[in-house]
Amino acid sequence: RIPERLRRLDEIARCFWFDWHHDALALFLRIDLDLWETTGHNPARMLGLTSQERLNELAEDEGYVALYDRVCRDWDTYRVQPIWKKEGVSWPENVRIAYFSLEFGVSECLPIYSGGLGVLSGDHVKSAGDLGLPLVGVGLLYQQGYFRQYLNTDGWQGERYPDNDFFTMPITLVRQGDGLPLTIAVDYPGGPVHAQLWRVTVGRSQLVMLDTNIPQNNRPDDRSLTYQLYGGNIQNRIRQEILLGVGGLKALDALNMRPTICHLNEGHSAFLSLERIRRRMSEDGLTFAEAREATVAGNVFTTHTPVPAGNEIFPPHIVEEHVRTLLDGVDAPIDEILDLGRIHPGSHSEGFGMTVFAIRMSSHVNGVSKLHAHVSRDMWKELWPGATLADVPIEAITNGVHLPSWLARDMAVLFDRYLDPDWRDFSHNDPRWRRIQGIPDEELFSTHERRREKLVTFARAHLRKTLRGRRATPQELAEVDDILNPEALTIVFARRFATYKRGSLLLRDMDRLMRLIDNPDRPVQFIFAGKAHPHDTPGKKVIREIVHTSRNPKFRDHFIFLEDYDLQMARYLVQGADVWLNTPRRPLEASGTSGMKASLNGGLNVSILDGWYDEAHQDDPEIGWAIGNGEVYEDHEYQDQVECEALYNILEEQVAPMFYARSRDGIPHQWVGMMKSAMMTACEMYNTGRMVTQYAEQVYLPAARAARSFAANRNERAIALTNWKHALRERWGAVRVLDVICDQIGEIDVATEVNVRARIHLGELSPDEVLVEVYHGRIDPNDEIVSPRRIEMENTGPAHQDGADVAGDYLFLSHIPSDASGRYGYTVRVLPRHPDLVTPFVPGFITWAQ
Repeated sequence: RIPERLRRLDEIARCFWFDWHHDALALFLRIDLDLWETTGHNPARMLGLTSQERLNELAEDEGYVALYDRVCRDWDTYRVQPIWKKEGVSWPENVRIAYFSLEFGVSECLPIYSGGLGVLSGDHVKSAGDLGLPLVGVGLLYQQGYFRQYLNTDGWQGERYPDNDFFTMPITLVRQGDGLPLTIAVDYPGGPVHAQLWRVTVGRSQLVMLDTNIPQNNRPDDRSLTYQLYGGNIQNRIRQEILLGVGGLKALDALNMRPTICHLNEGHSAFLSLERIRRRMSEDGLTFAEAREATVAGNVFTTHTPVPAGNEIFPPHIVEEHVRTLLDGVDAPIDEILDLGRIHPGSHSEGFGMTVFAIRMSSHVNGVSKLHAHVSRDMWKELWPGATLADVPIEAITNGVHLPSWLARDMAVLFDRYLDPDWRDFSHNDPRWRRIQGIPDEELFSTHERRREKLVTFARAHLRKTLRGRRATPQELAEVDDILNPEALTIVFARRFATYKRGSLLLRDMDRLMRLIDNPDRPVQFIFAGKAHPHDTPGKKVIREIVHTSRNPKFRDHFIFLEDYDLQMARYLVQGADVWLNTPRRPLEASGTSGMKASLNGGLNVSILDGWYDEAHQDDPEIGWAIGNGEVYEDHEYQDQVECEALYNILEEQVAPMFYARSRDGIPHQWVGMMKSAMMTACEMYNTGRMVTQYAEQVYLPAARAARSFAANRNERAIALTNWKHALRERWGAVRVLDVICDQIGEIDVATEVNVRARIHLGELSPDEVLVEVYHGRIDPNDEIVSPRRIEMENTGPAHQDGADVAGDYLFLSHIPSDASGRYGYTVRVLPRHPDLVTPFVPGFITWAQ
């Protein structure tokens, strides 16, 4: 029983705002620090285990009560901040964004995440709340979540799946008026599956989570549907993804939270499109094609996977079986739906790709870094036949991290002192971020040194705990105190152990590794952490190789592997690392956010130019070091050798010498200068405040307006666009570029304007229904246009022959500026034009001059 004077403690414990508000966190740390650790940083469970005597004692503690009152005031102020706004841009009323993700990494006390995708989802939801966006997250509540990692005596990864006790977590079961849990049902081929709903309060945002482990489900396979993240066979996976998408929409309906926009974070939830279509057909009387146009307008999709093999594909017969059940009662063209998930429609042997389906069912598609967007365009260009790579409508919104969640408290104190106490509310382009340069070098470096010391203390405690679990000898436990040096240059590699991330790249040259570690004047130490997927045997082998190295007496004190990487460990690592090491095989790292977290805490990156670091290092090379210059190799063995040598050269010749180059005051001022550059870059650009603002301005607002306009007047515009596309299909085959004439040929002077005229046959189409462009640019040795530019051509009227108009022929004119010397070329193309098209690149409708 919480005393009346502290009655809101339970409310604070269940809002997850405590996860990034340091005073709120202090409320629970002051109750009982040991209990905080033993409960896994779970304040709800902690309150349930705290004695009544201790709670009564705290209610009489003036200092604690003052802290409690301050936290309550801050929480109330935070909750009533205005909804997102920007000068000249208003947010439409009654718009709701539903953000669907298979995992959410909000806090370590809610272990329903596996890695980067989940942590990004959690940070996205946090920043949406900070900005006041009307966004709700939708996910599955896993009884066992992702696995907990342990290593056997040989260093081989094993997996444990402890059950989550939802009733002692900071989440709330949604109940009906009669007190019974609120449930929804999703139809499957074997019968309906029921799910109860849970709410998770994340600052000003909410998550709605579905849980099938309930008595209403009689079949074990139904109850186990939400047991494990990424678990089970292919049947279980498609059922999970249907539950997420279709069940998630039904859950929002049950809570009176029907969304205007659905944001598909990866393709797992793409089946929600079929549920949205079914509703439009049954509620509004639309045809499948009309309902699809209305649905696509309000769907947006973010892809994270830069390799085709990483995108989920289901056998067509399994998809057909489930789709028929989902769309029972409406006239849906099953073959057409299956083709929406195929790169090559009509190829019946081709599987159903969730990413392909998500792309075709969304009005906006984006990758998660500039390089990843380029890679994604190349991966999926076949979905837009006839379009050039630059035309493929996949944009880039680079990921970020939630600053308040990942900035160390010690660093936050410096920001309060030298930037502004309101730094948490700075926009991404606020000039006050530049005040980081004004933090005295001595204070910044000493603060970072304290973080490194805390990391070493944490690592020793964690090693001691895992050794006890393996029943280590007293001597082995005693030796832990000698592991790691709190003053040595500390390099961290922590991430998912997929083989493309090359966790063992350092181990290709053990002699140079030994020289780094054993240098008495410039010692270097390494900390590794991360998990391999339970079925990823090559990834497990990499972990075992690292563990074997860490147990070698020559390396043991300066080269360690920490088991069971989670959010708590990640905080210590990113906040205490001097160097964050990242060695993916370019361009397979879509974004990567751990390096951002290290940067905002003053850690310097040593990384392959991949993902976010490719663009960040180009913008400011002072944030760290680049391994190579962005090369892509066909011979992976040769690549590993070259990049291993480059990595050691950087560490030996640049990183270690600069770190240990101390002035008379004992400060490495050049190093600290790079720390400040890294912090400014991360805080200013690579945060989820900037990222979510970009989504709001470039994706959510346009999608919300389009969805609203399509639904208005009994779906009038959706129906009109459907009819126009139908007519376009019948008429486009007649479109031809008949003639292209340039008024100058051969060499021309720079700054000369070149006139280009085109005669185009449009058949039954009018000039207003097409976009005619000159496509021009520099020519490479293969006669290909590189870095192309597009100029719209002006319709100058019908074409004439013998003084009379030629039916369906029109003349177009444009002017090409020649603004630099070199070899240039041009061509002309015709695209469809309609006010409701998000992009003119409609698959199948593009005609080039021959």
